[in-house]
Amino acid sequence: MRLQPIIVPGWNGSGPEHWQSRWAEQLARATRVEQRDWAQPARAEWVHALTVAIDEATRPPLLVAHSLGCITVAHLPLPVRQKVAGALLVAPADVERENAPPALADFAPIPRTAFPFPTIVVASTDDPYCPLARAEAMARDWGADFVTLANAGHINTASGLGDWAYGKRLLATLRRRCSWRVPVPVHRVAAMPAIH
Repeated sequence: MRLQPIIVPGWNGSGPEHWQSRWAEQLARATRVEQRDWAQPARAEWVHALTVAIDEATRPPLLVAHSLGCITVAHLPLPVRQKVAGALLVAPADVERENAPPALADFAPIPRTAFPFPTIVVASTDDPYCPLARAEAMARDWGADFVTLANAGHINTASGLGDWAYGKRLLATLRRRCSWRVPVPVHRVAAMPAIH
């Protein structure tokens, strides 16, 4: 099934060596959500930018989000969620934690309603921005599969993942799970034989 990957960066964007930036160049048909202000995120603006990217997708969208991008996905309204084929959510930021930066306060509380599309949440055992138990609780509430990485930090450039081959394998697994949700265009459905 041909899906369109939509890269959803987190706070301050993803630099050129971030695996998200590499994937944006390597994955077929991939697009990247751009925000007006990466340093001072506003929830309504970020959700709107992601909604526009989903609406403009030429194929069923497969979201690839990191950090605050994951929380942006969680804030999507239900009608927009219905258009999404699946999501890979990596290192969700716990914007509700006690020491969360004030710039992220607009994204709290984190919506915990289940997603209507296949989802994989990936978290690290030593992410400084989200305890593993919190990430696992988000995954459970979102109805997502949960994958744990050992000592991968915030699963970003500093983690030294390069192209992150394991992440691509997770994305391939997710693609296969998404295919059943995508409706077959009417013109491709064979006509029912006449009954005499």
